[in-house]
Amino acid sequence: MEIETSAAKCLARDAVRRLSRRSDSQGLLKLGLHITLLSATGFGVWMSRGHPWLVGALVLHGMVLCFLFCALHESIHRTAFASRWLNDLVAWVCGALLMLPPKYFRLFHFAHHRFTQDPARDPELAAAGPATLAAYVWRVSGLPYWSDRLSVTLGHALAGRVREPFVPPEKAANIVREARILWACYLCILAASLYWQLTGVLLFWVLPAILGQPFLRLFLLAEHSGCALSENMFENTRTTYSNFVVKGLTWRMSFHADHHAFPSVPFHALSELHGLIGQRLQVTAPGYLAVHRELLRRLRS
Repeated sequence: MEIETSAAKCLARDAVRRLSRRSDSQGLLKLGLHITLLSATGFGVWMSRGHPWLVGALVLHGMVLCFLFCALHESIHRTAFASRWLNDLVAWVCGALLMLPPKYFRLFHFAHHRFTQDPARDPELAAAGPATLAAYVWRVSGLPYWSDRLSVTLGHALAGRVREPFVPPEKAANIVREARILWACYLCILAASLYWQLTGVLLFWVLPAILGQPFLRLFLLAEHSGCALSENMFENTRTTYSNFVVKGLTWRMSFHADHHAFPSVPFHALSELHGLIGQRLQVTAPGYLAVHRELLRRLRS
């Protein structure tokens, strides 16, 4: 993806080239840490069966599971790893877990990058942002996400038609094929679970994904909500400062304005990039609680 012109002026081309180097070792280390954490929370769910704190264990496991979205995001940019096949494999697995097919999401997300905060062309603005407290709670619940994912992927798989404007006609067949493969996998898993009367899919995947989704929605709402509807990447996207736990879980996507300005820079170089361009950012926040306090203040007023 090309670097946005106004942002490119603030950083020398050789610096961008150096920061944009991909690394299999960095990507595998990060993925390994995420999988280790996911395994630990999954073990917590297993040990919590039959106890009243099972819900808490499911929520914690779901948070880690849903933030595989950040691994998916990095992989569809093909910046998570130097090897293209590794990016595509991780994108497929993470996309399947979150019902977000990677080829479809890549087209959606690249349109979002090209037309960030353009109400007519940014697909993230196709659904209006929450304008009331009730709408905010509904969005954060994650239920609209699952409704959209079910209707879109099933529509592609069953009807065989792709109507989204960000999907070129020549790519439509690939999107339909991807959705059909995805649902074939889901149906096989469902059939196996019913035949052998297994509850693992429900306990370690479905319920946690539903319970963890609100935390991902809160994170994603902070990226552009309340930012200017302009073409300037330094004012239409927010970078949110946070602790090392959040930065680790989110693959450093809290440096979101930095990422939008230079989308070729992989996750492991975003901190260094921020050190070079951070003073130019026009929309930042001291934390996610601060972002949502401000959003709620605006809704109430």
